[in-house]
Amino acid sequence: MVTDVNPLSPAVYAADRAYRVPLSSDPEYIDSILQIAVGENVGLVVPTIDDELALFGDASDRFTDHGIHVAVSAARTSELCADKYQTCRFLASKGVPAAESWLPHEVSADVAFPLFVKPRRGRGGVGAHQVRDRGELDFFTSYVEDPVVQRYLSGPEFTIDVLCDFLGQPLSIVPRRRDVVRAGVIDRGRTVDDPSLIALARACVTEIPFVGAINIQCRMLGEQAAVFEINPRFSGGIPLTIAAGADFPRMLLDLAAGVALPPSIGAFRDGLWMTSYESSMFLLDSRVCLPTYDSRVAPGEVA
Repeated sequence: MVTDVNPLSPAVYAADRAYRVPLSSDPEYIDSILQIAVGENVGLVVPTIDDELALFGDASDRFTDHGIHVAVSAARTSELCADKYQTCRFLASKGVPAAESWLPHEVSADVAFPLFVKPRRGRGGVGAHQVRDRGELDFFTSYVEDPVVQRYLSGPEFTIDVLCDFLGQPLSIVPRRRDVVRAGVIDRGRTVDDPSLIALARACVTEIPFVGAINIQCRMLGEQAAVFEINPRFSGGIPLTIAAGADFPRMLLDLAAGVALPPSIGAFRDGLWMTSYESSMFLLDSRVCLPTYDSRVAPGEVA
């Protein structure tokens, strides 16, 4: 079952059941999700949008009181990860390799180029620019709203999918090389059984408490991978990880059902490629409908 604000969202038609809810910025958002979850006897809630992660982290106890698990990290973790500057600075302070990061006024006069400018809080690669000299740096730090400046990492890019249990212990770690990326999401890539990347992910989850699925974004700088951001949610490329044998959704369902799962780190198919293509849904006007939840209606019926 899914919830959405837009009746044309594809997930609405892929799910067995869907309900319209307010935007996550609406004060009634969490209340509406909780009402649906309780009324439909939901046992597990999986937030997937950056804007809602901290909200669910703050409200997770309300769901727990009804016997509902929420696969989300604490609000303080989501807030840290939403700030790319603070994420990298924190990891570096703990000895975890991370991209050197500065606010515009912290960039030294003799800094070496190239650098990378992007929104301090953003997603999907929007507003991200490589800068090659001082003139471009001055322009893009003025052009990009609330920018962070990072050392440009020129090596191959990787996402490391990680699943942590409800106590924060890592159960699965799957590195993936991102060979072709479009709008911030992998278009073509492959799994990579690299002990150094797995060790990097372990270091991250040791220093920052996570629950559920997270994805760690990193690039090679010489022989060492350096983290440049962490997203405490499912990644866009998670189908590759699942296809490689690390079925994160299944594991979360088992955890929510009380099944004790031992770690299975490294248990995935190495060298599995994913090459993606767009697919469309075609809907008649009469099907474009997303009902709101009505507790007076029996589960599964439409009000």
